[in-house]
Amino acid sequence: MRVALAQFAASTDPAGNLARVREFATEAAARSAELVVFPEAAMSSFARPRAEAAEPFDGPWAGGVRAIAADLGVTIVAGMFTTTDTPRVRNTLLVTGGAEARYDKLHLFDALGYAESRQIEPGSRPVTFDLAGHRVGLATCYDVRFPGLFTHLAALGAELVVLPASWAPGEAKLHQWRTLVTARAMDSTSFVVAVDQSVPPAVATGPAPTGIGHSLVIDPTGAVLLELGEDDELGVVDLDLSAVAAVRERLPVLRHAVPLPPLD
Repeated sequence: MRVALAQFAASTDPAGNLARVREFATEAAARSAELVVFPEAAMSSFARPRAEAAEPFDGPWAGGVRAIAADLGVTIVAGMFTTTDTPRVRNTLLVTGGAEARYDKLHLFDALGYAESRQIEPGSRPVTFDLAGHRVGLATCYDVRFPGLFTHLAALGAELVVLPASWAPGEAKLHQWRTLVTARAMDSTSFVVAVDQSVPPAVATGPAPTGIGHSLVIDPTGAVLLELGEDDELGVVDLDLSAVAAVRERLPVLRHAVPLPPLD
């Protein structure tokens, strides 16, 4: 499977970001990519209140992404914010093209002095989708700190997990990003394609978009197949997903996991 990583810094303008999605997806299709993965919050950066940007899952922004995927004959994964019947919204991954799926972020970033749950309502279940005879799992940003989600996706048959992110900068955050993405690939003996927002331009006032770049592709043994830099960039990689079964046979950590008793 040829996968494209569309690393860019989203603005607060959904229409402008949709144009960037078309730009990157067009280049990816020209390079024969089947799957094009965009960052978390590709619809509108975290610099804008989530409820202000959110739309229904069948609204105009998602419809625009669906049209791009159909026009180009690719499958797109892109982060957006979707409305609910409460003041909070969902942090959603849209999958469209050769497959159609929706994943609402399970683990909310209520850490390091930030509370994502003030504006975001969590999802309720892990999600996979099938593409070109292979199963793909979905995760978003802070989910990478929870190994159980990745091993669960592998138990559901996922050979690849895509991980859109808007990874906040800070001390040791690049080291943590590389370590966590690599560890989750090894935990689940799966390929992991982690696509972050690029480093945003300087913002004079108000909140800044978040991203450090360094989108990654890790194989099931923990080898780094691709790492991008800090700037907007399209990376393309060929993944032999049929190799996952052989790795899991040689290194059967999923089968060897011992169920642990519940905590008292």
